[in-house]
Amino acid sequence: MTVHLPTIKQLQYLVALREHGHFGRAADACFVTQSTLSAGLRELEASLGVVLVERTRRIVRFTALGERIADKAVRVLREADELAELARAEGKPLHGELRMGVIPTIAPFLLPAMLPKLRSEWPSLKLYLREETSQAACEALHRGQLDCVLLAFPFACGDADFAPLFDDRLFVAFPQGEAPAGETVEVDAIDEKRMLLLEDGHCLKDHALSACNRPELRAHAAMMGTSLHTLVQMVDNGLGVTFVPSMAIEAGILDGTHVDAKPLRSDHGFRHVALIWRRSSPRENEFQLLASALRRIMRELIPDIAAIEPAPKHEALTA
Repeated sequence: MTVHLPTIKQLQYLVALREHGHFGRAADACFVTQSTLSAGLRELEASLGVVLVERTRRIVRFTALGERIADKAVRVLREADELAELARAEGKPLHGELRMGVIPTIAPFLLPAMLPKLRSEWPSLKLYLREETSQAACEALHRGQLDCVLLAFPFACGDADFAPLFDDRLFVAFPQGEAPAGETVEVDAIDEKRMLLLEDGHCLKDHALSACNRPELRAHAAMMGTSLHTLVQMVDNGLGVTFVPSMAIEAGILDGTHVDAKPLRSDHGFRHVALIWRRSSPRENEFQLLASALRRIMRELIPDIAAIEPAPKHEALTA
């Protein structure tokens, strides 16, 4: 029996369908009509001589073989992307498309200052941004949907390489008048019953709890917030205390509030911000160039920031 090789387009349709679980949404993601996507998948099944997807009116269910082939398709598409990147990397650096993931506790505070400077320095760079939690961003990176990610360590992100950018100090935010005396806040001074934390999926929560080394803070957290801005508003209304990174304070997250913030006194009272990419990517030189620019931009914005250059690979970054 002759088995015809699938096309890249057919594999893209298959992966999109599994990701979205719906023919219409998968077609939108691939910028084609639903009938075009359905026809492409039928052609793929016919060429392979197997059924990959069970179709009903309400659900899309992949067969066991369909799941295995979709897994392989993800890897094939990633290799195809890297083949194109290899050729592109030989040309002008930071030219063309670059898909970057940014976590929510970095994106609103760094991007407004970063993007105009990057556009000025590399006008031909088309930077597509995707804001996601750390875990989702790492998964998208390894699926080939992202080229690089602005992430905060420690966080396990699989087989990735990285360039450390700077250390972002953690502050404790209190309702006005509730902050303890002194320039910094001792870990023991934090009332676990009034602690407000980000919901699961945000690595900043784990960084803060790790810096405090007090397991009861997680167990007694009064409220889980969906964003730093939400938590700051809760603190401003006297509902409790929370952790805020220096980056957010410098960007003005406390402006217009009655919130007092002081640095956390801890040997691990900071997070390491880094640019990461797949270890197999041929664009490492471009990412190192981008990382150098990001360090310079942050140094201009915050002169006393702990920019890390040259970029040592701390054990903390790979924990």
